[in-house]
Amino acid sequence: MSISDDIVKSLRNPTPLYAVAGTADLAAEKLREVPALIGKLREQAPEHIEKIKTTDPKVVQDRVSAGAKDAQAKLAETYREIDLKAFKDRPDFKKLSESVQDLALQSVGRATGYAVKARETYDVLAERGKGAVASWRGETADQVVEIAAAVEPGKSAQPKAKPAAARKAPARGAAAPRKSVKADKPAE
Repeated sequence: MSISDDIVKSLRNPTPLYAVAGTADLAAEKLREVPALIGKLREQAPEHIEKIKTTDPKVVQDRVSAGAKDAQAKLAETYREIDLKAFKDRPDFKKLSESVQDLALQSVGRATGYAVKARETYDVLAERGKGAVASWRGETADQVVEIAAAVEPGKSAQPKAKPAAARKAPARGAAAPRKSVKADKPAE
């Protein structure tokens, strides 16, 4: 296949445009939630501001420094564990090389997992975009009418109300009422 054929094929593929439309539709949906969130923040803001005003800065600073010390201790412990695994008694570059290869393989595995997740998200957004484009064009209503016509051929798109007696299910063991094969004629 020539390069021009590849370009034409990729330009005819609507999936990227559907993915963009799906992203826009998702963004619009999330933006519709913003006014409610702002209202909720306005209601809760006075309470939170009062808590901030009454909080002692020294207490906050102590909490932050304690968290930093904990993180630093965990990091130092992790370095010691790596150092002990790689160089038990003496430097062993073979073990170090194996550790580096293991880390590289783990990274490739994670990257592959992220690529799969990205592809799944892309596909979901493309499907959402396809539906959004259809509803923007007004095709959704047309599809419902087409489905209704396919399910019940010969009937009009608008369902007619049936009398209450006709809606009741027949008694157990009774024969079901026969349906007329002729199409409904409008009343004259």
